[in-house]
Amino acid sequence: MAARPFTIAHISDLHCGSPYFVPNLMDRAIIEINDLEPDVVVVSGDLTTFGFRQEYLQARAYLDRIDCPDVIVVPGNHDSRNVGYVHFEELFGARQQVLRRADVCLLAVDSSEPDLDHGVVGRSRYPWIIKEFAVPARLRIFVLHHHLLPIPGTGRERNVVHDAGDALEALCASGCRLVLSGHKHVPHAWRIEDLFVVNAGTVSTLRLRGKGRPCYNVVEVHDDRVEVHRAYPFHERDRILEFSLTTLDHRKWPPGAAR
Repeated sequence: MAARPFTIAHISDLHCGSPYFVPNLMDRAIIEINDLEPDVVVVSGDLTTFGFRQEYLQARAYLDRIDCPDVIVVPGNHDSRNVGYVHFEELFGARQQVLRRADVCLLAVDSSEPDLDHGVVGRSRYPWIIKEFAVPARLRIFVLHHHLLPIPGTGRERNVVHDAGDALEALCASGCRLVLSGHKHVPHAWRIEDLFVVNAGTVSTLRLRGKGRPCYNVVEVHDDRVEVHRAYPFHERDRILEFSLTTLDHRKWPPGAAR
């Protein structure tokens, strides 16, 4: 019998407080994630719409229902509006985290700037990233809210990380293999050099571009293989990416092509 993979559920862009927020979608995603019994849950920002305390309290109540010992949460640009980061720190803790579990290392950072839509990793963090990723690990994962690479189907790209080039260089140099982010509500996966960049859509709103659907990601780490699936609340999930941890050989699938 094959060993159970190390499993990460990755949700993003809840947008509590938005008129487009759909409680049933959030409820269903939580049920599905709990059934999955993940080792880690990653929430990559935009928990709120305006950064108001009541929105944060609503987000906190939802995330408290996730049955997982390790939930990593970072703020997004909406969460840093109206000095919302003070509520984040009170209700969710540090805006920068390190988690090591089962030979997997996750670094999570706050890429938001108060009242601005663009993001930044920050040059002061590059040595920290390299130092933390220097610890031996089978898989190194970096988490932030904003895009490190432009995403197709999002129109004019204005809100990628301002220091994306330097951040990508630091990540590649440190042996990072996977980046998880959110922001534009359009899921996608890129490979750049030896780094795989996987973006999540919105899990619980109808703020969708084109024919997009609410969704979240499921990452399964096997002995020498990482599989990334895109899951749709109330529906099936698609395999979108698979890569080898040793050779980095990979395969991508368009939506609906692989189950």
